[in-house]
Amino acid sequence: MAGVVERRSIDVVPDAERYGTAFSQFTLWLGANLQITAVVTGALAVVFGAQAFWAILGLLIGNLLGGAVMALHSAQGPRLGLPQMISSRAQFGVRGAAVPLALVIVMYIGFFASGSVLAGQAVGELTHLGETPGIILFAVITAVAAAVGYRVIHALGRIAGLVCAITFVYLGIRLLQRAELTDLLADRTFSFPLFLLAVSLAASWQLAFGPYVADYSRYLPRSTSARATFWWTLGGSALGSQWSMTFGALAAAAAGSGFVGNEVGYVVGLGGAGVIVSFLYFVIALGKLTINVLNTYGGFMSVVTGVSGFRGQQRLGPRARACYIAGIMIAGTVVALIGKDSFLTSFKDFLLFLLTAFTPWSAINLVDYYVIAKERYDLPALSDPHGRYGAWRWKALAVYAVGLVAQFPFLATHFYTGPLVEPLGGADISWLVGLAVPAVLYWLVTRRDTSHIPERTILAVPAPTTADRQETTQPAG
Repeated sequence: MAGVVERRSIDVVPDAERYGTAFSQFTLWLGANLQITAVVTGALAVVFGAQAFWAILGLLIGNLLGGAVMALHSAQGPRLGLPQMISSRAQFGVRGAAVPLALVIVMYIGFFASGSVLAGQAVGELTHLGETPGIILFAVITAVAAAVGYRVIHALGRIAGLVCAITFVYLGIRLLQRAELTDLLADRTFSFPLFLLAVSLAASWQLAFGPYVADYSRYLPRSTSARATFWWTLGGSALGSQWSMTFGALAAAAAGSGFVGNEVGYVVGLGGAGVIVSFLYFVIALGKLTINVLNTYGGFMSVVTGVSGFRGQQRLGPRARACYIAGIMIAGTVVALIGKDSFLTSFKDFLLFLLTAFTPWSAINLVDYYVIAKERYDLPALSDPHGRYGAWRWKALAVYAVGLVAQFPFLATHFYTGPLVEPLGGADISWLVGLAVPAVLYWLVTRRDTSHIPERTILAVPAPTTADRQETTQPAG
């Protein structure tokens, strides 16, 4: 068991502990996306008015665009050997990274809650305990798996990917026995705002993985090709999510009003009766367990990253790790129990609102890593508020704030609609603005400021030689 339970938290994974191949990212993200919440996300595009044909096409575009951004983050993992949000310290400062981290933690709690609502329905039916006990039981199992860590997460991804793929093939066949595919796709009435809603739903789904995707590639050997990591991550995530979302869009088109409020029941009802129904409830719970473990683990990493920026702590003991994970579990479960009766509308708004928080962060992180620093970071300095990255990097924080504010005129949610949404026919393009504006602005304000960039990536605290001390203390060209 000692070899299974993870010892690392936010510290650098040494080369001696690296293992695996880039293909592991395909199996993990395929399994993480073949699940009921992705089905609901695809269904939302139809529930809110899009025709199935255009909804599926919009979801595909969103999954590819958002998935590409997410996979660029994944490619950082083998190179740095660090959780994703630790690398944000190079842009925002050792303590300044806590600003976007606060929103990341809210995301994890929200996704934990939304996943627990749907999985709780399945667990409640499977155990005959009811929805509320089902939510609580599922949350406890999730926390235990997250506490074990990296190895069990990848094992769950492999198992869930295989089991859920077979199940979705079966459910797809059963769905098309109830409704003709040609009939479901026959109406080609096009609405640009609704089409863009479908794109945004899928893009937000993918972009929300960005703050933690490198957490699950950081154990890969440093020699792992960045290109291979990118394509296997994109392939698994885009294929899994598009598969689930297409099924959801077709199911919503076939079921009409019978889908809303009965998402799990409708999907299980496609399977038949008896043992098959019990198996489908199990598969739904398994798929949600995979992604909720990711959310719990990512939330734990993010909380520790934020706290350690002020406390200087890099490693945790088992007791502290368990306490952090329990906190994420409790907060997510409380939100799930409070919001379970208004799930669909709340989840749509939650996804689109999250997009406003993470697109500026993604843009800044990727421009800095690939364009400004050109993959050269000083890893020990990421834990030193007095080092080359400092405690607060105000330029990046200002760009992040501008990126947030720039999106609000274009944002369309249930509780807020920006003034420029109506002139655009009701289309929400806030996520495009949130990527473009901070990317360009960050490049403009930092392209000449290379004082914090080392000549090469520094992996460990330098030896006490004159040359190494100069590398550590002197700014690069």
